[in-house]
Amino acid sequence: MRVKRGVTSHKRHNKIRKATKGMSHPNRVSIKRGKQAITKSLQHATRDRRNRKRTFRQLWNARINAAARLNGTTYSTLISGLKTNKINLDRKILAELAVNEPKAFSAIIDATKK
Repeated sequence: MRVKRGVTSHKRHNKIRKATKGMSHPNRVSIKRGKQAITKSLQHATRDRRNRKRTFRQLWNARINAAARLNGTTYSTLISGLKTNKINLDRKILAELAVNEPKAFSAIIDATKK
């Protein structure tokens, strides 16, 4: 008996069309271009998940540095002071305090100067 493969290929094509929703017209209509676009977008997604961590750390460092300079110190002296006084606050929390709770941040800076 002959096996026709229309159902499976239609399913595969619909899966590609669903994944390329929102992309430019040729990537949506052409199955071949759509498959290439999906592959490339998944590569970018993997790369950018790594880079997101990098960019957030840069942002936190910039915020901490700006707040530290407002309080009369620098980023590097603040971080070294935190380490010598064994204050275990990560950069995310420090940046959050610097933006939302400036008094608490200045208290931390005073604690590092001792």
